[in-house]
Amino acid sequence: MALPEVFARLRAEKRAALIIYVTAGDPSLAATVEIVCALAEAGADLVELGIPYSDPLADGPIIQAAGQRALRAGTTVAGVLEAARQIRERVPLPLVVMTCYNPILQFGPERFAQRAAQVGIAGVLISDLPPEEAEEWCETAARHGLETIFLVAPTTEPARTELAVSRTTGFVYVVSRPGTTGIREDLPPDLADLVSRLRALTHKPLAVGFGISTPEQAATIARLADGVIVGSAVVRLIGEKGAGDELLPAVTAFTRRLAAATHQPR
Repeated sequence: MALPEVFARLRAEKRAALIIYVTAGDPSLAATVEIVCALAEAGADLVELGIPYSDPLADGPIIQAAGQRALRAGTTVAGVLEAARQIRERVPLPLVVMTCYNPILQFGPERFAQRAAQVGIAGVLISDLPPEEAEEWCETAARHGLETIFLVAPTTEPARTELAVSRTTGFVYVVSRPGTTGIREDLPPDLADLVSRLRALTHKPLAVGFGISTPEQAATIARLADGVIVGSAVVRLIGEKGAGDELLPAVTAFTRRLAAATHQPR
């Protein structure tokens, strides 16, 4: 299912989307397949598969550590795409790839887009690709039916914000606060104002991420935006449980709590 259709359905149901980020390959690609299938069963509406990279820009320490574990386990771009294929064979959950541009550049942008579309990826978020330099990628993605997703932060200049919003076709990733990903105790006090400013610019779905780690925070975001993105809290849990028998039950239980909070009718 295309991302605009997912958000249109959820809007009709008057609820927000629960979007979970996982680092592909942590603790292994086989485990990632099982984790994502469990996330679908537990109520996630969409999953971001992070392609691990040795020099990430926006990742905080929890996701950086997961990326290092995944790289040590031998995770590659081709392996992540193959894992996505296996996931899509088992569950209809929409998948988005999140990565820096260098892994795509090394793989070949045209080849990457073609393969991503073949395995059922719905969209791609390239965290370090500025919208001013993204025209070629946007054309490549569109040619293969992939949605594009851009980041907008509180500190993003107005001209760049407008360009990022205009070049987004999937959903606008609203960075809740300046800095890197990670678990935070409180939501920023000016987040509602940021979402309101973006609402004035576009009717495209807005999904908020960075620092959302509890069901209570998810419930608050769900009242403001079209999507709630939880990453570090899930990635930390995966890191704590490793490949043991407790991994899937723990991830499933936590995701169910997040889904119950996110899916409250608005």
